[in-house]
Amino acid sequence: MFVQDNVSISNALKDYLEAIYNISQNKTNVRTTDIALYLGISKPSVNRAVNSLKQHGLVSHKPYGDIVLTERGIQIGETVCLRHKMIKKFLVNVLHIPEEEAEKEACQIEHNISQNTIDKMKSFMEN
Repeated sequence: MFVQDNVSISNALKDYLEAIYNISQNKTNVRTTDIALYLGISKPSVNRAVNSLKQHGLVSHKPYGDIVLTERGIQIGETVCLRHKMIKKFLVNVLHIPEEEAEKEACQIEHNISQNTIDKMKSFMEN
């Protein structure tokens, strides 16, 4: 579980927040279809997750409308995204893992690594 600002969400929901955050960086409107394509999953799965995120106050969404991250949703989505990027960068640049493999590994690692370790990885790479 990931806890920020008294919000406890599963790793799967973190992946959805990260996806919504990433999509919203390139598109003005984020729709269920966009998330389904981005994650390679079904629209009903996305709808269930979005409803859960909505209950946690992390997105706003009206049926058939755009999915918008709330301020807390943006904070968590950005944090997850930055952790993912840092891990992937470490795997590629330091461990010389191929980019495609590093992408998959980073997604798995981001759910289980402490912020302290992320900070140390970042510090190592900056030196």
